[in-house]
Amino acid sequence: MISMIFIFCFALSSLAIWRVAHLLANENGPWNLIARMRGAMGSNVLGRLMDCFYCWSFLVSLPAALWMSRGHAGFLLYWLSLSAMACLVERATQKRQGALRVAQVSSSYLDKVIRGM
Repeated sequence: MISMIFIFCFALSSLAIWRVAHLLANENGPWNLIARMRGAMGSNVLGRLMDCFYCWSFLVSLPAALWMSRGHAGFLLYWLSLSAMACLVERATQKRQGALRVAQVSSSYLDKVIRGM
């Protein structure tokens, strides 16, 4: 039986992982430290990894998975599930761009459609 304390720890860990991964991938950080670090990495592989939220969630969830697990199989399960929960929170909090976009239609086209011209 899963205890409420475990569920609470899992939920808090997931939110903490999301927060740290979001900070590292999408924000400048305090005193622009993360932005400077990202600039120092350049546009090579490490620089591109600095912008990847999913990469950061995978790395940041590692210590929490070690803390929560009691065996090798549990460690792998917790590592993947904590990262997945952070990714779900990221998807849920992303701004929906273009979801309510209305197609621009010219008035001459509407005249043809309405009047049958």
